[in-house]
Amino acid sequence: MRTKTGKYSGYIRPFSYLIDLLIINFFAVYIAHFPVDKFLFLAVLNIGWIGIASDLGFYEVYRYTKVIAILNCALKQACLFGFVVFALAFFYAKQTSFRTLLFYLWFVFILILFIKFSIYYFLQTYRVVFGGNHRRVVLLGNNESISPLRHFFTENPDYGYELIHVFEFEKVKTEHIEQMFEFVLNKNMDEMYCSIIGLSQDQMNEIIDFADSNLKTLKFIPDDNQIFFRNFILEYYDYIPVIALRSIRLDEHLYKIMKRSFDVVFSIIIIIGVLSWVLPILGVLIKLESKGPVLLRQKRNGLNNKEFYCYKFRSMELSNNDYSNQVSKNDPRVTKIGRFIRKTSIDELPQFFNVLIGEMSVVGPRPHIVSYNQEYILKVDKFMVRHFIKPGITGLAQVKGFRGEIETDYDIINRVKYDIFYIENWSILLDLKIIVTTIYHIIKGDEKAY
Repeated sequence: MRTKTGKYSGYIRPFSYLIDLLIINFFAVYIAHFPVDKFLFLAVLNIGWIGIASDLGFYEVYRYTKVIAILNCALKQACLFGFVVFALAFFYAKQTSFRTLLFYLWFVFILILFIKFSIYYFLQTYRVVFGGNHRRVVLLGNNESISPLRHFFTENPDYGYELIHVFEFEKVKTEHIEQMFEFVLNKNMDEMYCSIIGLSQDQMNEIIDFADSNLKTLKFIPDDNQIFFRNFILEYYDYIPVIALRSIRLDEHLYKIMKRSFDVVFSIIIIIGVLSWVLPILGVLIKLESKGPVLLRQKRNGLNNKEFYCYKFRSMELSNNDYSNQVSKNDPRVTKIGRFIRKTSIDELPQFFNVLIGEMSVVGPRPHIVSYNQEYILKVDKFMVRHFIKPGITGLAQVKGFRGEIETDYDIINRVKYDIFYIENWSILLDLKIIVTTIYHIIKGDEKAY
């Protein structure tokens, strides 16, 4: 996982985007005299900047990012954005001279870099002087392998890593790992760094499972001669290599904003365009057939395993208070109208209210009832990884055939497998593909929709 930021530092990236776009547009008027009154011109100018920055990672500056890496990325950004500016000038501002365009690009980038490095060095000073924006970490391994990183943490307070404890053992045993687990939980550590030297495969799996189950960031310190067959991410703290176990794209603030914006817009469209008239009609039909509320609230586990109330149209009788049990094929509890709304997935529509208030996403791992969630945590390896992101109304596992009732362990294992793949490979295009596929299955009919 990407290292999470401090309490307020998550706002730095969107703030940087806003300031940079203001600079680009403001001086487009007062230096380059671009025709900013033309919508297409402004759209291409701003989308060009954002698209290039997203592709190059111009705003992906972490506490361990080197200055030379920032400058290298900035140079690429300047060159590519320069092509966009000159192309726009050719079509929309032929009266603007070549010299003026160069001055505009030079002035804008000097100012953007000045602000960027001001924030970068301000955060370093803030960590040293005020002790803020820190990550509490522990180290595990033999002295030779962990010594460079231990020295780095203690000698570079500007990076904001607070080394709380070192578990130093020449030969790591099970009891040593258990000591670290207990310490991490009791002292509320943020990150664990473990040397791979001396760890058996079973011990590595045990540490990985612990990190996944307790939502802790885990990174391994590799040996120079070791080769990894999994797609780990290699990061450098100064010149010390550190391996990040899992990369979650939705940990990036820009992608969070993109997904959240999509969720809000999509849910408003569904609530106004569909639920506004479906809700009263179904309310009457549900009430006429059986007693009980129109909407049902069920406790589910969401982001970071926090419980929330998930809304659904009631599709079953409420006798014996057994609504928490899974629905099976030809379940006698399902009402006539309930059978229809379950078959067409209309019963899930109220969850767009959950999306609008930020408890769910349109696409993501499907949330389970709390009692089943607790059962699967004990039975299914890496089940808790699903809770690194918000749950969804639909998901990759559902469109791959693993929706509805969990009949065998095979069903839940494959559901988790697809959920983890989605988490590690998220994109807006993947979300759109899942939504379109979901609509296709609803129209075609799904044999597991009952």
